[in-house]
Amino acid sequence: MTNIYEVLRRPIETEKSRYQGIKLHQYVFEVAGDATKAQIKQAVQDLFDVDVIRVNVVVSPAKRGRRGKTRRVVVRKPAYKKAMVTIRADQSIDTLGFGGVQG
Repeated sequence: MTNIYEVLRRPIETEKSRYQGIKLHQYVFEVAGDATKAQIKQAVQDLFDVDVIRVNVVVSPAKRGRRGKTRRVVVRKPAYKKAMVTIRADQSIDTLGFGGVQG
């Protein structure tokens, strides 16, 4: 990991993440697989100019399926790492204007 722009990949926008953003001041991002909590905290603070209170990290496993007569296992969606970032109650992040790497 060379810079903070490679740490955050994209915001994750779901009903649950929107609720967390409004009520709990938590924002969810997909992050690089080798990113640490300290790197995630530093990236969010530098890119969005907010004070990060806490960072929780979860590694989502790959979604697998079975195909064909042999019932072989194929990966439908790859594994990814996501971070729930809690910020101060009087601050917010506009994730709609986030210019992270798509893909």
